[in-house]
Amino acid sequence: MAQTHDRFDYPDLLTFADGSPVTTGEAWPRRREELKRLFQQEMYGFFPPAPQKVAAEVRFADEGYLDGRATLSEIALVLGAAPATSINLLLAVPNARKGPVGAFVGMNFGGNHTLSDHPRVALPQGWVPNWIEQTQNNRATEAARGLRADRFPIAQIIERGYALATFYMGDVDPDTPEIRGAIHAHGQFGTLVAWAWGLQQAAAWLGTHPAIDAGRIATVGHSRNGKTALLAAAFDERIAMAIPHQAGCGGTAPSRTAIGETIRQINDRFPHWFNGAFKRYNDRPEALPFDQHGLIALMAPRPVLLTNAAGDQWANPAGQFEMLRLAAAAWRLLGAGDLDAEAMPELNRLVDSTPGYLIRPGNHSMGPQDWSVFLDFADRRLAGPAPVS
Repeated sequence: MAQTHDRFDYPDLLTFADGSPVTTGEAWPRRREELKRLFQQEMYGFFPPAPQKVAAEVRFADEGYLDGRATLSEIALVLGAAPATSINLLLAVPNARKGPVGAFVGMNFGGNHTLSDHPRVALPQGWVPNWIEQTQNNRATEAARGLRADRFPIAQIIERGYALATFYMGDVDPDTPEIRGAIHAHGQFGTLVAWAWGLQQAAAWLGTHPAIDAGRIATVGHSRNGKTALLAAAFDERIAMAIPHQAGCGGTAPSRTAIGETIRQINDRFPHWFNGAFKRYNDRPEALPFDQHGLIALMAPRPVLLTNAAGDQWANPAGQFEMLRLAAAAWRLLGAGDLDAEAMPELNRLVDSTPGYLIRPGNHSMGPQDWSVFLDFADRRLAGPAPVS
């Protein structure tokens, strides 16, 4: 039986494609694999295989970063054989630690140099979007160094005892339909899958770093990078937590909607993000065999936090809450908790359950205020940071 919100009917999360019910936690893995197949077949495209070999080269390491509180390094990761994807991973690790620490990993929009004014952080050499500050002719410039540091506030994250890893999304696949990354030689899929694949490989490499606790790695991202953070973690159970921030259509908001961005609008504006099959649903989202509560549910029993802003109705915060509310059935089925709210919470009140939710005042952005929430949620849901001496 379909579940109803407003005038929309959403596919029942706990019903197999053949119509039989999912009644036990033991049956969930089969339903999980079914959902993964459907999302790849009808929306995102199929993930390429993991690289057989990952080569890592430390480009620089500054142990005196933030007045000695952190080590900042940049690592070149070459993922697989030619044609290989190469990622420049910027990594900040707290120096005052008594053991491996939890880590956040996410993509950035304009290059690692936009997040730190450290002179040794490399500029991306390929295409960058012109809406990034101080970009010229789709190329990064020195003038952008440190201009977007508030998006990933390294000092704040280090202060709380966590590491941060980030890379420029264009290292994997430029955000334009005219230029495709090397990853596309390995299959047919949309750019969101390419980015998610890159995020998975970065997280996997982080798990081998002696300063990082492989069991406490969380993906995080804003907007299209929030979609990516969820997609990467949903399809990779090695990732312990996901924080898709203002992820909207194609991420955490429903496809069946009368609020905010629609399937047609996102496919028209960003035709490279999804596979060709998804475009068949431009004017008939009700024909989709799933909605985004199914993607969120792939996180169960792991924690996931959806965060939004009241002024960002394009991302459909209410629809995202409804998707989370319906997805919570997976956590209940697995005996892993529930969503601790039946209705949208008031502004700035964190629904601090394993599937969590928050809506704040403001608009479409990510900054230190949001990171305070991310870090608080991680302290409780990611088993807390390692002790800091």
